[in-house]
Amino acid sequence: MIEFWNDRYEKAAYAYGKEPNVFFKSIIDSIDNKGTALFPAEGEGRNAVYAAKLGWDSYAFDTSEKGKEKALQLAQKQNVIINYSIDSFESYNSNVQFDLIVLCYTHVPSQVRSKYFKKCIELLKPNGKIVLEGFSKKQLGLNSGGPKKLEMLFSEDELRSDFSSTQIIELTECEVDLNEGDFHKGKAQIIRLITDKI
Repeated sequence: MIEFWNDRYEKAAYAYGKEPNVFFKSIIDSIDNKGTALFPAEGEGRNAVYAAKLGWDSYAFDTSEKGKEKALQLAQKQNVIINYSIDSFESYNSNVQFDLIVLCYTHVPSQVRSKYFKKCIELLKPNGKIVLEGFSKKQLGLNSGGPKKLEMLFSEDELRSDFSSTQIIELTECEVDLNEGDFHKGKAQIIRLITDKI
């Protein structure tokens, strides 16, 4: 998979654009108290850079060297600093606890999903938030992006179970018109989640 993502990110164009995800932007714009934010599997850095522009201490990780290179280039052009490491969910460790963790199209195999999300919850401060947007299982067969395996797509029931130790504020499934670079474009079936650590 590292090779797949390096291939995708090596082109000059940003695969998912340079602008932040619309749902994530709507949430972070409404938070008055800036703090620490973590962006797992962040790719080319569009969301981490946006958070840094708002004054957050922005941390990110991904397994792709090419993704990191482009994220740091984007940060430099926007005159901000992001803390970006080459890591996987398994290897990532931090002495920092986070006020916000953003899982934007972070699709992983079903057998490790719950474990990875549990690690995210552990990295949150009390009252910290997780914001998630990803493709629902209804996305299978559509050509607007996302994994082609049903088990890598999200369902409300699975997410409710994965985040059962937290207070779920919003969990909705909806159809949107994606316009995020070349690889997220067109009608899409997505799930959005906001949850607080109790």
